[in-house]
Amino acid sequence: MGQVLAFPADPDTVEAPGFERAAAAFVSAHTAGPGAWAAGTGKKYRETFAALGAKLAGPPVGNLAALETGDGRAALVAAFDAAFGHLAPATYARHVSALRSAVTWWRGNDWLRSDPTAGWARPKIPVDTTRALTCDQIDALFRLEVPIREKTLWRLTYETAARAEEILSLDVPDLDLPNKRARVISKGGAIEWVHWQTGAAMLLARLLTGRERGPVFLAERLPARPVASLDLCPITHRARLSYRRAAELFEQSTRRLAHPDAAEEALAGLGGWTLHQLRHSQLTHEAESGTNTPTLLARSRHASVRSLERYARPGPEAVARHVAANDPAARRQYR
Repeated sequence: MGQVLAFPADPDTVEAPGFERAAAAFVSAHTAGPGAWAAGTGKKYRETFAALGAKLAGPPVGNLAALETGDGRAALVAAFDAAFGHLAPATYARHVSALRSAVTWWRGNDWLRSDPTAGWARPKIPVDTTRALTCDQIDALFRLEVPIREKTLWRLTYETAARAEEILSLDVPDLDLPNKRARVISKGGAIEWVHWQTGAAMLLARLLTGRERGPVFLAERLPARPVASLDLCPITHRARLSYRRAAELFEQSTRRLAHPDAAEEALAGLGGWTLHQLRHSQLTHEAESGTNTPTLLARSRHASVRSLERYARPGPEAVARHVAANDPAARRQYR
């Protein structure tokens, strides 16, 4: 059980809401109305504030302005470290960003005069250069003997460089098949286009035979419990394929590809690839082929170049090809 840290009081601080009320107000202001966060974003912010709030105890929790005192800042540092100090750097950094966003909003509402997180160092996040699959691995994936639904989902996710959740949310009317594109609802609720190539186009034609309405990707069986009408196919009466099931099937199907040298009896205890790696891989491969940054941003639909950086990083195979092609001792020069 985690330690509860006392949050010291400062009788001279101005009247302000408590931490829990202030956090709830911040989330509420960003989860309703135009430009509201996606449901998943709001959930993550609530988790951050719930975990941090559980480590703050004592009367001063009723006064947010106590955070501006020396003792209050120290208590916040200790509580934050108790709540999140054991997490991976990337996850820790996400919680820091959530708290700082709230602090900025609280200052805008005159609940705080200064930033109690000022001076906090951003943790160094190691880059995982193995997350993108190689072109050979992608080719091997597409050669797997799997049902047409899986073939189509994997290929469409890779060729569009879209998030798997966006692809699974597609309905048949969202597809513009002649122009190889579809409307998706992205993070933040914006409606954007994603584009695919001939491979996915041919698979979609086979998958959708006879269907003009309902979800594009359907579950294998009829639902065992009531399902929202928008998630039901009016022709087959099957429900939309869930992300959990799609991710599970992908991970199971790719265990051998991820661990080609593992013994057969050991595969059950090993993990396969993730659906997100398809998006990551496509963007990495396009960066390796020389696609410019504005086009990569349009493909990824990231809001900033900084968010794109982790994807637009050439893999070891691309670096090896570059080094070999520029070897001055090579008998045949390609320049």
